[in-house]
Amino acid sequence: MSLRAIVTSRTRVVPILPPVVHLNEVEDKLCSLLDEFAQHLKQQDGIQTTCRFAGGWVRDKLLGTESNDIDVAVQDMTGVSFANRLAEFLKSNKNEIVRDPVTVEANPDQSKHLETAKMKLWGIELDLVNLRAEEYVEDSRIPNQISFATPLVDALRRDITINSLFYNVHTRSVEDFTEKGLDDLRDGLIRTPLVPRETFLDDPLRVIRTIRFSSRFGYELAQELKDSAASQEIQSALVKKISRDRVGEEVDKMMKGRDPLHSIQLIHELELYSSIFWTSPGVLESFSSHPTDPLQGLIAATILHSLTITPSPLPVIHPFLAQHFALHPSTRPRLFLASALTPFKGITFRDAKDKIHPAVEAVLRDGCKLGSQNNYLGGISTLFSAAELLKNPTLEGDRFKHRPERVAIGLLLRDKSVHNPNVGSTWPISLLFSLVQELLPLWTTLDDYDAGKAAECIGTYNRFVSQVEELDLVGTGDAKTILTGKDLKEIPSAPKQPGPWTGKALAQVMEWQLEHPNGTKEECVGWLGGQFTEGLIDLSSDPPANQKRGKSGEGGTAKKVKR
Repeated sequence: MSLRAIVTSRTRVVPILPPVVHLNEVEDKLCSLLDEFAQHLKQQDGIQTTCRFAGGWVRDKLLGTESNDIDVAVQDMTGVSFANRLAEFLKSNKNEIVRDPVTVEANPDQSKHLETAKMKLWGIELDLVNLRAEEYVEDSRIPNQISFATPLVDALRRDITINSLFYNVHTRSVEDFTEKGLDDLRDGLIRTPLVPRETFLDDPLRVIRTIRFSSRFGYELAQELKDSAASQEIQSALVKKISRDRVGEEVDKMMKGRDPLHSIQLIHELELYSSIFWTSPGVLESFSSHPTDPLQGLIAATILHSLTITPSPLPVIHPFLAQHFALHPSTRPRLFLASALTPFKGITFRDAKDKIHPAVEAVLRDGCKLGSQNNYLGGISTLFSAAELLKNPTLEGDRFKHRPERVAIGLLLRDKSVHNPNVGSTWPISLLFSLVQELLPLWTTLDDYDAGKAAECIGTYNRFVSQVEELDLVGTGDAKTILTGKDLKEIPSAPKQPGPWTGKALAQVMEWQLEHPNGTKEECVGWLGGQFTEGLIDLSSDPPANQKRGKSGEGGTAKKVKR
């Protein structure tokens, strides 16, 4: 299978047919309650209302997925008023112990355009809001006017048809007012209830949401939707009208979703790369060079996907690398996002204080507002740094001169750019990403690559991992020095005043440990005492180079040690 075949092949989530919602016991009880309460409002106060479950819950139930989070759409009555009266009804008429609903104020920056109510019943989280119509002004995605509406009008204002379905709690039936939602769910199609241009100009964030839902369910985007999303008009609106926080939130969901590669492929296909992975003009001007073709990000993500699936179209990677790719839930999204950001590799920029930073930091911090969540900000920058250090991981080159094999490899694996759990990096993950980056130049397109050199490159990385295992260095990244700072003070020939020399001494202790894996603490103390006596410990005030983060403070590299 070629890389292009991987990009275009999708496994579609298939709905339950016919479209019947199977309620569990609690959902059935909730529907009965809402139906009874609606009758109570009509009889006691003459209030006529209808309750419907809306959007995602209906879609997911039809796809066979359970959910404990339900949006309740109330007709001709605000969600807050309905929820408050429902709570009183439960207390007075049902003797239920229920917490008062929480009113969530409108917050457009967080996509809360309307005051809503939240309450929890029998383990189900409910969001209650009225059916509504929204009108927008040209320069904002925040509705300037909201009014009560019919179910049809409410359905038509939603982002895509499969999210516009309702479940009527009174009739216990699915309602498809757009007359498109059920067909699109069955056919695996993503399209907007209204003309795409109108839907996207009202709220351009919907463009990104269509990508996320397409990759989540393996559904195709309608051609008219693709044409509209790729237009300069919509892309300009996306940059001008949408906060970068909301863009970042959608990107995070894509990377954590079912098929992050599909999301990256659609971003590329719709020419949305610069709109999503955006940087301000001021920062862009300070870039040390221009980003490369966004296709590089897609190819890198496709290589990553190909290396980590079974069966793989590429030679199989070492099982240890595959195991660590799936070991922690934050690893997969971070690696895919890092791959997508490959066009920014090696580029730097200067901040307002004239300090130099990797360009990916500007994209993550300012363009997507992702920050440290999921270790995106620090972790992705570190991955690119590690890729440079780990490139062609053999024992050849200056970095391995003058040191025994076990010491050289151990220090490389302990480098803070290669192994730094504080930002989610471990040496196997850094090595896997380095492999992706080293394979990338072998592809000119998704179809054209040097298969022989790719196999040779993967073989080099596999042999390196096997060598790490044979040398018993798998856990060396987290290993602590056999001596502590307190132990150093007990050595007669050591300085008595604390200072940077401590870190330098511990760095040499780690080198000794790597060379003497069976050495004892007493043997190490004797050796280190000799180092101090012979003046082989650097006592200058400069800290050790590449000092590793951690409690011990020992360094990743140090002055050549006399053995």
